[in-house]
Amino acid sequence: MSTRHGAKSRKGVPAALVAVALTFSLAACGGDGDDGKNAEDAPKASTPAGGSADGPKGGSSAEPQSSEPLATINGSNGFQITLRTAERDSGGFLTVQGVLKNTSGKSQFPPLQWNGQETKVSQTGPSFAGMTLVDKTGKKRYYVLRDTDGYPLTTTGLTTMQSGQSVDFFAQFPAPPEGTKSVDVQIPLMPTATIGLS
Repeated sequence: MSTRHGAKSRKGVPAALVAVALTFSLAACGGDGDDGKNAEDAPKASTPAGGSADGPKGGSSAEPQSSEPLATINGSNGFQITLRTAERDSGGFLTVQGVLKNTSGKSQFPPLQWNGQETKVSQTGPSFAGMTLVDKTGKKRYYVLRDTDGYPLTTTGLTTMQSGQSVDFFAQFPAPPEGTKSVDVQIPLMPTATIGLS
């Protein structure tokens, strides 16, 4: 009786292996479907505030940027800021993203004035906390948001940049009203630029 039972078990093994192999095949095929596309198309999360010894928070400039920039700001201090996007989200925030580039012929440190003047902000190290947006229609100025501990929601940890080096950055603000279609971007020591909002 145990012999028959063993024989039946051995007959069932190939069928089980085929079922497992089909399951893995279907799972592998499903990886190229809509799920992969949605993950690729999803917007990348902004890096939270907080500096790092490895470099600035806020992303790397290795990713290609295909869209036309909203504005390019050339400072007399040898820095260029390219504003790529300014997008509202459903939470009532506006996130500005761009690229900082050292266009001088030497290595240099981003200006301390970009940090802002608050005590808490100065503890995060070099950042874009001093950036503001001006809504001329609504006659309001918007500052970079702070978290519950007072730290700015922007790229921090900026360090000395070599000539030609680029770094991605972001800064998050309260979103102006839907009727506001453009704002002036003001960064200390840099010319003002007007950008459209999406």
